[in-house]
Amino acid sequence: MDFNEQNLAIRLSGKRIGNNIHFFTEVESTNDVLFKLARDSAPHGTVVIAECQTKGKGRLNRQWQSPPGCNIYASIALRPAMEPVYAPQITLMTGVAVADLLSEYCAGAVTLKWPNDVHIKGKKVCGILAEMSASARGGVDFIVVGIGINVNIRKKDFDESIRNMATSLTEEAGHNISRLDLTVKLFDRFDDLYTRLLKSGFGSIKDAWLAYCDMVGKQARVIFNNDIESGKVLGIDDFGALVISDEKGKIKRVVAGDASLVKG
Repeated sequence: MDFNEQNLAIRLSGKRIGNNIHFFTEVESTNDVLFKLARDSAPHGTVVIAECQTKGKGRLNRQWQSPPGCNIYASIALRPAMEPVYAPQITLMTGVAVADLLSEYCAGAVTLKWPNDVHIKGKKVCGILAEMSASARGGVDFIVVGIGINVNIRKKDFDESIRNMATSLTEEAGHNISRLDLTVKLFDRFDDLYTRLLKSGFGSIKDAWLAYCDMVGKQARVIFNNDIESGKVLGIDDFGALVISDEKGKIKRVVAGDASLVKG
């Protein structure tokens, strides 16, 4: 079946995530479109999907390469009853959902990189960008979760600057993947974990995230603007921060930045 609004609507009918779907041939950013819809009271579970993004958004104002006809560019609107300080849990939960899904195609090869990247064999296959709007009462009004998955893009079609750092599901699995099937399974897995997070807390999600993460116990460097934090990665806390031990043994929380392992 073709990847289009009609087929997606049929497959997602009655589900909590994706029952209300907006499909576009091209947008600047699915997150931007859905953020405006959420401000106008779009309900929980509303989804925006595009075939192409002209200004796909990554973290720290980076652009996400978003060519047409080959990948998944989707954003999900959530209205959780949680305090803003816990909102980063949503990003980590999304990472677990994607890692679980991609592991069906590349068992044992999927890892998570703090805070929002999914890798296969060390190369980036998915990026996640969660953006929040807080209510006047101090709680979360809504969260828009953007998910970009490289599905059927070929290595030669990646921008030369990222060709050796990025990969796609088809490159790693060795065959083309149905984006329609993958999207439906993604939203199902996302909803399962989101429900678990709200009902049972962050504990099991955190354990699953750590099981996928290949940074724990290793030396890492985190760069944010002009600040650099280095140390041994101990794990993550319940607020989504990376916990490291510096060279003097001091425990530090790092809440944002680009993390990379230190070789040698």
